[in-house]
Amino acid sequence: ADDIARVIDGARAYIADPVVVDELQDVARISGHPKIERISIFHALNQKAIARTHANSVGRKYEEMNIIVAHLGGGISVGAHLNGRVVDVNNALDGDGPFSPERSGSLPMGAFARMCFSGEVTLDQVKKMITGQGGFVAYLETNDAYEVEQRVKAGDEKAKLIHNALAYQVSKEIGSMATVLHGKVDAILLTGGIAYDKDFVDYVKEMTSFIAPVVVYPGEDEMKALAMNGLMVLRGEIYAKSYNG
Repeated sequence: ADDIARVIDGARAYIADPVVVDELQDVARISGHPKIERISIFHALNQKAIARTHANSVGRKYEEMNIIVAHLGGGISVGAHLNGRVVDVNNALDGDGPFSPERSGSLPMGAFARMCFSGEVTLDQVKKMITGQGGFVAYLETNDAYEVEQRVKAGDEKAKLIHNALAYQVSKEIGSMATVLHGKVDAILLTGGIAYDKDFVDYVKEMTSFIAPVVVYPGEDEMKALAMNGLMVLRGEIYAKSYNG
């Protein structure tokens, strides 16, 4: 960003909502063992942009709402937005939360540990299993969610089971984040490419609409999200932070 700004006279460079945005509350960092801490890696740019868009659409401020956002793409992250802060979210990259088209998500730890030390897999293979060759890829040999949707419509029972399992796991994660917000949830927002899948969305709505209204914002527009953040800084609606390191 800085390199681009240097060649444009008068331009200023900002970084907006990178994947490592960390607003976790302290209790959410505890994993269950002191050698491993839960960390914040998620689709922050799209999650926050969609949350702000929804807040504006209902005439409220993002910083005054409790929202659950589920980003549904190649990776899946479900975040609890408490008055403008994502106080809990699954690590969408490193094996946490629902599986996705190409990621394994949370796995049973005992079985996973035994597999790792079985001598049958290398560290590189394990890493690819977690990210890149898990989820739809492992079960259905494709990372194309649209292809899976079409296979379900064509009567593929295995595809239907895995498709529904993903919707089921996303719904469970939404329920988990509802408890983080003490059940006081203004809206559940579904975004990302999989949010175009009506059957998937209907499944999630059926399981979670008792918590709060479910609103769908399919796809994502990262360039618009970046521009929106830049404009908010220029207008004084939010303030840029400086980091040294």
